[in-house]
Amino acid sequence: MLYYTIHSKSIDSPWITFIHGAGGSSTIWYKQIRYFSRYFNLLLVDLRGHGKSKPNLGAKALKKYTFSSITKDVLEVLDHEKIAKSHFVGISLGTIIIRQLAEWHPERIQSMVMGGAILKFNFRSRVLMHCGNWTKSILPYMWIYKLFAFIIMPYKNHKESRLLFINEAKKLYQKEFIRWYKLTAEVLPLLRFFRQAELPIPTLYIMGAEDYMFLPAVEKVVAMHATAQLAVLPQCGHVVNVEKPKDFNEEMHSFLRRKK
Repeated sequence: MLYYTIHSKSIDSPWITFIHGAGGSSTIWYKQIRYFSRYFNLLLVDLRGHGKSKPNLGAKALKKYTFSSITKDVLEVLDHEKIAKSHFVGISLGTIIIRQLAEWHPERIQSMVMGGAILKFNFRSRVLMHCGNWTKSILPYMWIYKLFAFIIMPYKNHKESRLLFINEAKKLYQKEFIRWYKLTAEVLPLLRFFRQAELPIPTLYIMGAEDYMFLPAVEKVVAMHATAQLAVLPQCGHVVNVEKPKDFNEEMHSFLRRKK
């Protein structure tokens, strides 16, 4: 089972489940824990191969990774803790996992908050993916990851979130990185389906105004989906919960208060 931590307020309090992105861990939510633990029960998971989940997966780590198998990991934790329903908050690739879970079990998701959401790869990001594919077995994975981090989060004010993800990614192994990178083979048709299929679940996208690779696609989807709304944080890049924690927390809390 995945490594996870719980911050419990009361048996009657609603739950928030936090899902980090590729190369990160549950530690990226440190600016949200203190704020939201006053109002909610919190569940924070480390996805397979990340954070403290590496030693706990046994034979699962040897199998091919798919979005379905990774989503089942999260579902296993929810079932183990008997969490029937929860708000879900994700960042970057974590938003894809939440969306996959919503497709399978919409009854278990009270609402979705998607930070730095990935709904489509533009031309530049596709070129980046292909370059990474060609070199992932040759170059040290940290070279590739640092390049990705600088391209996705290029500005001076992105430095904190960029360094946070780079430092967390150093805890991965080369083989682990390659397993996760192979997920890109299935992500494009999955994202195309997610853009077209609207679910009856209240969804808040929180994006940085400087998240030039992913914001345009989110704007288009929000314009088409009646259950979705968008908050754009100025002078902010991809990792919105780290770069603008106060704004992120306030936007998220305002949204969740309306969805109780």
